[in-house]
Amino acid sequence: MQFEDIINAKLSKDTDRPLMRKEAFPVSEGLQAYLKKYDRDITLPIAYKDLLNYRFATSLRDKKGKLTHWETAVYDFKEMEYLKEGLIKTYAILKTEGNLNYVKHLDVERIDFCEFGNSMPFRIRIINKINDNYDHYYIKSIDASRIYGLELEHLLSPNRITFLYHKNTLVEEHIPGIPGDVFLQDYLGLPETNKIRIAKEFVKFNERCFARLLGDMRSYNFVIDITPDIEDYQYRMRAIDFDQQSYEAKKNLYLPQFYKENFEYVDLVLKNLSPGVIEQYQAEERTTMAYRVIASRRQIMELLNIMIKDEISENYKVKLLRNELNEHFNSNYFSGCNTMGAIVKRQLKQMLQKHLMQLPN
Repeated sequence: MQFEDIINAKLSKDTDRPLMRKEAFPVSEGLQAYLKKYDRDITLPIAYKDLLNYRFATSLRDKKGKLTHWETAVYDFKEMEYLKEGLIKTYAILKTEGNLNYVKHLDVERIDFCEFGNSMPFRIRIINKINDNYDHYYIKSIDASRIYGLELEHLLSPNRITFLYHKNTLVEEHIPGIPGDVFLQDYLGLPETNKIRIAKEFVKFNERCFARLLGDMRSYNFVIDITPDIEDYQYRMRAIDFDQQSYEAKKNLYLPQFYKENFEYVDLVLKNLSPGVIEQYQAEERTTMAYRVIASRRQIMELLNIMIKDEISENYKVKLLRNELNEHFNSNYFSGCNTMGAIVKRQLKQMLQKHLMQLPN
């Protein structure tokens, strides 16, 4: 697939919005057994529902005074004291496997709530009382498709993901980086920003998302991690929102290059990279993913075989997406796929099989 084959929505004027708010899907017995086996399902000292008992919420502004989508939740004193203990212990489980030797240094500085997201997350700000250093993590309501998205990211991307699940509660680590929309506004124009490397990373990010069908990767749903390198910087784009894992019906919604919020990244690619170089970077990313599949093939197959049996989207979306992918690949490979999990498994095979065959045993 040539990169310019998918016209950005800013130019095509096509709709790039999901038709409605995504519904949450329950965790099946098979997925729950998988999470238990791989130490994701752990009894937690606090549940998502415990955080819903706030008295009121105040709007939260960023460092520049601009309103955000987050609000700060305000609780009764006794309620907050109860929550603090559970939240600090949860942080210890997430970060130190439950070692409580260091919790006396920690406090909960703030609890933020976002009604904008599908998962309606709470963001917990933990502060070290000795040096005022702070960290964040998230508590969200359960959605099986989001869990599949997190696990596929952990297994197939360059990034490791730490998250915990128990009953109706999902706990996720904070993924550090500069939000993609903020990077466009504040960093892209800086003289030290290497635009060719940004373009290269966007091509690879686009390839990763399409291969495992992670949707809705607009610029505010991924971050850019910047690492100083010899004489320059390296960049990595990391997804931070996994709500739209194999949920939507349109193929284009799984390609970050399509969204109008990402137009400047697409423009960078087309202005700085030739078609041959773009194909090289796409092949590099598929090869790297193939190595990851080999390294974790048993776990990946176990996850996909559970995913095939799960309902994580509406039936009509499954039919529409398999038809679009058949048309895209000029094949009928997806015709027998009756669930989104089956489509994801077929898509990974379609995009990685040639590279898997070329790798040494």
